Amino acid sequence: MRIVALVPGGIGDQILFFPTLDDLKKTYPESQIDVIVEPRAIAAYRVSKSVRDAIPFDFKGRNSLADFGNLLGVIRDREYDIALSLGQRAAVGFLLWLTGIPTRVGFAGGGGERFLTSAVPLKKEQYAACMYHDLVKGLGIDTPCPDIAVSVPAKDLDWADAERKRLGIGTGGYVIIHGGSSQLAREKGIDKIYPVDNWKGIIQDFNQRQPDLPIVVVQGPDDKDLVQALLKINPNLKATSPPNIGKLTAMIAGASLMLCTDSAPMHLAVAVRTYTVALFGPTDPAKLLPNDNRFVGIKSMTGKMADIVPAAVLERVWAG
Repeated sequence: MRIVALVPGGIGDQILFFPTLDDLKKTYPESQIDVIVEPRAIAAYRVSKSVRDAIPFDFKGRNSLADFGNLLGVIRDREYDIALSLGQRAAVGFLLWLTGIPTRVGFAGGGGERFLTSAVPLKKEQYAACMYHDLVKGLGIDTPCPDIAVSVPAKDLDWADAERKRLGIGTGGYVIIHGGSSQLAREKGIDKIYPVDNWKGIIQDFNQRQPDLPIVVVQGPDDKDLVQALLKINPNLKATSPPNIGKLTAMIAGASLMLCTDSAPMHLAVAVRTYTVALFGPTDPAKLLPNDNRFVGIKSMTGKMADIVPAAVLERVWAG
């Protein structure tokens, strides 16, 4: 059996879709599962347990008829038996209908519903991974949503071991901080950045209470200015720049605590079950974190990240 899933969105959306893919693989163990994702999100599948191939397609770009035609050709050539679609656009639904895939499952309520063989109610009020997992009900699968899980390549685990040695981190654990945000979120004006001065108060408290506990700051491709500002106010911080998502996951897995904003690394921390305190501005933590006391979401009462005072974060950290 061959299965294809169309999954628009960024890396975080892909990770939240992993439980659905894993359940499909569990139900159809001999199946080959491919995904069609935006180019910016393909990196997520380095740590997927269940996907054979990730095919790039810019769902949100200004696609011409030729672009859709090329994608249609790719899908037809692979002769899929089942297609799942997270998007509700009529154009995507029509594309799937043209492929001739016999079983086409997606969410009800959008323009593409009429092109599906099974439309599943979209229940946005729940944790996003569970919302995505509802799609399998369109295949007659009625199992609980599994936890997010990842598979980290051995060479990425080895890299993380070497990186911890480079940073001088022993075996006593460390705190890892990811305070950045994707460039796309910034372009859209979504408030996901926790200010440097606020981080300063949290870091100073850690240094006073546990001066020997290493604090590692993650510098992603869009976080250079934030990380440099943090290093300037506290030269004892350690900085790491994992070159891919597997190595980042391995660094998060080795930490005792993850402090972060609403971001893809937050979902990776959930996957490896590192105790996490995540900060949210306008978004709802209940929709992006599972109901598990290992993962704490702190939401700004005003919707602005800057209004989360360091004391509120530290209270949750030391209470855990």
